[in-house]
Amino acid sequence: MQDKTEAFDLGKARVCVIMNRGSGKKKHRQLAEQLQADLAPHCASFTLRQSQRGSDLPDLAREVAGEGFDLVVAAGGDGTQSAVAGALAGTDVAMGVLPGGTFNYFARDLGVGETIEDALETLRDGRLEPVDVGDVNGLIFLNNISLGAYPQILKTREGIYKRWGRSRLAAYWSVLVALRRLRQPMQLVARVDGESRTFTSALVFIARSAYQMDSFGLDGADAIRAGQFAVLIAKAKKPLPLMRSAVRLAFGHSAKDSDFDLISTDELQIETPRRRQLVAHDGEKTALTSPFRLQVRHGGLRVLRPRDGVSKTADV
Repeated sequence: MQDKTEAFDLGKARVCVIMNRGSGKKKHRQLAEQLQADLAPHCASFTLRQSQRGSDLPDLAREVAGEGFDLVVAAGGDGTQSAVAGALAGTDVAMGVLPGGTFNYFARDLGVGETIEDALETLRDGRLEPVDVGDVNGLIFLNNISLGAYPQILKTREGIYKRWGRSRLAAYWSVLVALRRLRQPMQLVARVDGESRTFTSALVFIARSAYQMDSFGLDGADAIRAGQFAVLIAKAKKPLPLMRSAVRLAFGHSAKDSDFDLISTDELQIETPRRRQLVAHDGEKTALTSPFRLQVRHGGLRVLRPRDGVSKTADV
């Protein structure tokens, strides 16, 4: 594993782009044509792999990771980025990012740009840099994982997206709808540095995206930039108080002391009485087994970033 920034010569690289063809076929057909015109001529070799369903992405990414490519590019939202990162973490294969989702937190954290054109510029003239990734029971994540209410929010969001289409407004509305259905809080034990703390909470949110924390007006971004998790444990235990916290969060008024307990660490363990539990990670859902062992894998992924170090992400 490389441990320093280095230049990347795309002209000598075997490149594969992974894309989820199942969402927005017309848009992805246009993107495939753009990649052939604006990326392929700059590569030593160029391959495009497309999955039919999002659930196929992890297997496809693992298959591609073993085929000898120098650079694997994830084209899509944070779920696609996370699936590709999970296959490449701990290897010498470099990862590129082409944002195509609703929030694109990983792309924003990297500063590669929020448009395909800016991100392509990063691929054509970028530098390799090792970045930290999160690990929960061997599952790699880039932005966040959560227990409790948030997996239910994702379930609700899927139904709202199917009916009304994908948008940030629909995403925020799904939060309120899901929280209204909340019934019971979790009992959990968090172990950090040999010390145990007991909590009763409706939501545990473990963040690895500094951009996301800044955009929500939450403490913890500096800890993430220093290579730690920001672990947010909601003080609310019932639907109405948690909905109030969510509304304040949406408008940037939430604060650690009033709504959340904050733990900053690069390693912890969380135990819940329910052994098998649904965990939300980077917009996806997976059933994992308690205890949940979390660690930051420092420098665990090699990613292309802008060569000059200047973020291409606009201020929001």
